[in-house]
Amino acid sequence: MQKRSLLIVLTLAALLATSRAERKEASMTEFKLSSPGFRHNYPVPAKFTCEGQDVSPTLKWEGAPAGTKSFALICDDPDAPASTWVHWVIWGIPATATGLPENVTRTESVPALGGTKQGENSASRLGYDGPCPPPGHGVHHYHFKLYALDTEPALKPWATKRQLEEAMGGHVLAIAELVGTYERK
Repeated sequence: MQKRSLLIVLTLAALLATSRAERKEASMTEFKLSSPGFRHNYPVPAKFTCEGQDVSPTLKWEGAPAGTKSFALICDDPDAPASTWVHWVIWGIPATATGLPENVTRTESVPALGGTKQGENSASRLGYDGPCPPPGHGVHHYHFKLYALDTEPALKPWATKRQLEEAMGGHVLAIAELVGTYERK
């Protein structure tokens, strides 16, 4: 009888654990980031690069998990010659937001986005800095990573990617990613 009871308890525990894992996996896959300007793993249009207007692309998201208090976004290029190049650090995006418009102003705080704050990119500038790989260096990949957070990081404008990542530690509910490519011949 004890073995049977133990078997039933273990079976129920396994089912509950599987159910939780499936729910967590489902909620993670539902959180999606996209852009009407380019598809995942496809080229970023020149308009959003140093060879064009160098404006930030429109970004849209859906499926943010329950409990999201704010969003943060980091865009970087791990293919850069010396080390990962940071193109954009932005946080404090309101939980009610479902995207970012094209051409977010390069200001410390963006009133039109509820006071969203921007940080320093690898060019030592504020805000978005579009793709601009060295000519002849091949295809680079630009990772737009959107973080759903259970808090709003208490950082001042001009914070770095590293500072934002530290502030987000233990507060990330989900991550959605969009990758764009770009090459200069």
